[in-house]
Amino acid sequence: MKRNLYLGLLMAIMMPNLMAQNDSVSNIRTGWTFGALPSVSYDADMGFQYGALANIYYFGDGKTYPEYLHSFYVEASQTTMRYGLLRFYYDSKHLIPNRHVSLDISYMPDPMSPFFGFNGYQSTIHPNWIDNESNLYRTRAFYAIKRNLFRVAADLQGPIAGNFSWDLGAGLLDYEIGTFDVDKYNSRKNDPEKHLPDTATLYDWYVANHLIAANEVTGGVHPYLHGGVTYDSRNRQQNPQHGIYADAFVTYSAAFGDQSNFNNLRLNAAWRQYLSLDKGSHFIFAYRLGAQILLAGESPFYANNYMNQLYWQRCIYEGLGGASSLRGVLRNRILADGFAYGNAELRIQLYRFKIGKENFYLGLNPFIDAGMVLQAHRDLAEESALTSSQLGESISTQLEEDLYRLHLGAGCGLKICMNDNFVVSVDWGTPFEEQDNYKASNIYIKIGYMF
Repeated sequence: MKRNLYLGLLMAIMMPNLMAQNDSVSNIRTGWTFGALPSVSYDADMGFQYGALANIYYFGDGKTYPEYLHSFYVEASQTTMRYGLLRFYYDSKHLIPNRHVSLDISYMPDPMSPFFGFNGYQSTIHPNWIDNESNLYRTRAFYAIKRNLFRVAADLQGPIAGNFSWDLGAGLLDYEIGTFDVDKYNSRKNDPEKHLPDTATLYDWYVANHLIAANEVTGGVHPYLHGGVTYDSRNRQQNPQHGIYADAFVTYSAAFGDQSNFNNLRLNAAWRQYLSLDKGSHFIFAYRLGAQILLAGESPFYANNYMNQLYWQRCIYEGLGGASSLRGVLRNRILADGFAYGNAELRIQLYRFKIGKENFYLGLNPFIDAGMVLQAHRDLAEESALTSSQLGESISTQLEEDLYRLHLGAGCGLKICMNDNFVVSVDWGTPFEEQDNYKASNIYIKIGYMF
């Protein structure tokens, strides 16, 4: 972990001062600025990430600085758990006057995506099924599926009045779903001791017992349209000190052929508020409340761990569980048609210092995260085909009582921030219940605050 932290520090020092808040003439950037860095991070659920990224900014004559005129971002990376990312992202508020335009094209292959069953606590995780000599590998074999995702997303935002704006967007999600390929995984391991057994996975049991329908077993292609309203009173986009950012939007997702029953309409709403507790903004209380609800139609199971967004500042916003939603809880632990979530943290600046002309601070942020099912996906309490003994052991014996119980995680983060914008984040989280994670300690090393 220390090596990853040192890499994060090195990245912060190397990062060009593209978004500095100091608006003195000597610090104004003009023209093109290019920054290339190693893509380095660590996630308790996905392992160590390695690769490269580059960001190109165009500031023109500098009149809009620190806001850029155009931003181009590219990244290619992979984790030790085989999660991959190829991404191009464009962002501008000046391509079309008085309009915010963004374009995202991403491919995210994930041969070991977690699958823990439906509806959170209604699906039981059995730590005793894990081989104690290789916990991580055995767990990832049984509770894993192949999920490769290709995404194209284009979004447009314009002003209404005051801090309100309208949002329109369109895109396409192409899912490739399948059982975990144990032979392919083992072929990459030279040490036979790290080979996985060729056995049925939880996904295989769900398919065999018809909890996963035949028309969703291999995935599907889903174009979508969304539209909504945003309110933004933050004093700045990156690392805000005060203000509110809230949005509400609906997304229509299409499906064709034998998947036509998966045409659906979803509602997303989120409220994020930042409160400065002292004059120098050394103590900031930040919280986020949100929900995703299925309003009409049906949803394929693989789309339920995807959290809809108006703008893709990060590569993916997965459903509940993991570094982007519930720290300490297993990634994608809650898979349901509708869910709610909340995050609260105190962002504390401990110590400010300078390296050359760059301003840094060290900070802490104790946090607590929560999430719950709002709408069950094929409520397991109503299913009668649970005849397999092993699948039966994967279903909670308290189906109704467990369905709407809170999933909770808590912990503390260390932050290293440059120029009040670029943040290297090291978060430690732990679950409140063993059913949410068989590991009591989980580390996430990322760039930026979670929200």
